Amino acid sequence: MKQLITVLVALIATVSSAGAQYAPQIPVESVPDFFRLPAGVNFGEVPAVAVNSQGHVFVFSRSNPTGGGPAYGIHAAQLFEFSPSGDFIREHGRGLYAWAFAHGLRIDAKDDIWTVDKGSNMVIRMNPEGRVVWVFGRKAESSSEGARPIERRNPPAAPQDGRFREPTDVAFDSQGNIYVSDGYINSRVAKYDTNGDWVMSWGEPGTGPGQLRTPHSIAIDKDDNVYVGDRSNARIQVFDKSGNFLRMFSVATPIAPGSTAVNGTTPTDLTDIGGNGAPNSMCIPPGSDVIFVGESTFPGRIIKATLQGEVLGVIGNAGRMLGEFSGVHGLACPSEDVLFAAETSNSRVQKLILDP
Repeated sequence: MKQLITVLVALIATVSSAGAQYAPQIPVESVPDFFRLPAGVNFGEVPAVAVNSQGHVFVFSRSNPTGGGPAYGIHAAQLFEFSPSGDFIREHGRGLYAWAFAHGLRIDAKDDIWTVDKGSNMVIRMNPEGRVVWVFGRKAESSSEGARPIERRNPPAAPQDGRFREPTDVAFDSQGNIYVSDGYINSRVAKYDTNGDWVMSWGEPGTGPGQLRTPHSIAIDKDDNVYVGDRSNARIQVFDKSGNFLRMFSVATPIAPGSTAVNGTTPTDLTDIGGNGAPNSMCIPPGSDVIFVGESTFPGRIIKATLQGEVLGVIGNAGRMLGEFSGVHGLACPSEDVLFAAETSNSRVQKLILDP
């Protein structure tokens, strides 16, 4: 049995540096070489990870199984399934029409698999065996002369019911209703009922309460409150099931000195960016009163907070080593003690054990 590489960072008491109050560092173990892919196979950028009721781990990777094609517009989506111990089981939906650029992945209460594709503007529901059950949205067809990436206009064109423009994530309430963060252009949340029929949408581009700028992640708590990761506004907004605004909060917390960006330039004055806290990814453990929030490439941390927004601690920092992160684009949290962190910039998924 391979020995775990333990990344232990001592709990930091409240430290004052130029008035900054640093959140405690949460000790964590990152399991080395957890995922055992077939020979010659690698993850590409990994935007999403999910765990089903049997403990099987699903990884949605921006990798290309078809070969050929230009760098721009190349097919970049594969879905892998692993056992609870990290052994490769199978690939689902190889070359699926709806996949172009992997973005979001969730498993519902029936263990159905849901993928969100930013490139095709489609959301797919698959059964546990990986067969397509429902299709939401539609992509531009290759036979159409006008088939090209969506143009980003300011202000954007009005959204259409039942269609997406660069969607990002999906979540489910206790009754099985479906919520899609429809993300980069439409800046809204789309709701479908348990039969997959369109119900409504809420949100529009902006910075005010109820307005959104790149709703990049979505999660639902045990009371069916809907948490929307409003990334470009660096905040989380909370709504009821009908889209009524309840509250909002930020998990921005000061960045410890010595933090270094994995890609790009490290800001010279870390106080200028206020600890970031922009919600790149989110997950709420089943029945829990806490939320985990993944930041983007810098400062690259995972933040643990209460559902009211009180920061409880920070996991890791920017970096390439185990227990460090860059681009935590997807999170899965089967419990408060175990996390799976999908990283785009580092092209990997880490299994994390908290407070080992």
